[in-house]
Amino acid sequence: MSQPRLLIIEDDAVFARTLTRSFERRGYRVEVLNGPERLDEVAEAFRPDHAVVDLRLAGASGLACVEQLHRRDATTRIVVLTGFASIATAVEAIKLGATNYLTKPANTDDIEAAFARTEGDAQADLSTRPTSIKTLEWEHIHQTLADTGFNVSEAARRLGLHRRTLARKLDKRHMP
Repeated sequence: MSQPRLLIIEDDAVFARTLTRSFERRGYRVEVLNGPERLDEVAEAFRPDHAVVDLRLAGASGLACVEQLHRRDATTRIVVLTGFASIATAVEAIKLGATNYLTKPANTDDIEAAFARTEGDAQADLSTRPTSIKTLEWEHIHQTLADTGFNVSEAARRLGLHRRTLARKLDKRHMP
């Protein structure tokens, strides 16, 4: 069997280096990008069969990278990593072609397990705890942002908020 090829798209250089070393020790050939700028060129030359994509890249959305990778090769196993998880982004990532969606911190074992999972789990624990108002608000805001291509002005208009009010809410959640 040939050596698996992993493309890591991560703007945190230290985390990317740690993932690279760990996956190389497991027999992967690894390429790293810190954003979407050269994605088409690198993906065409490297032809990854696995990818780890950070959801929030400096000045860009990892969702666009997921879409590009999936469009190039629908068999690529794509895992989205994020420190800013929401139902809206999880749904969008899966719709765009991600295989799985993990919250940080995630280690190499977690990511490899996510690559391997091809089926859903009908026995998954269903929490009976109701979602908080703050969580519902955040998910609604994030879904609106996703719907507007992360255009803050347009999202504020659709939400009926002043742009500065929305910007303050995003700053509290550490969104760009």
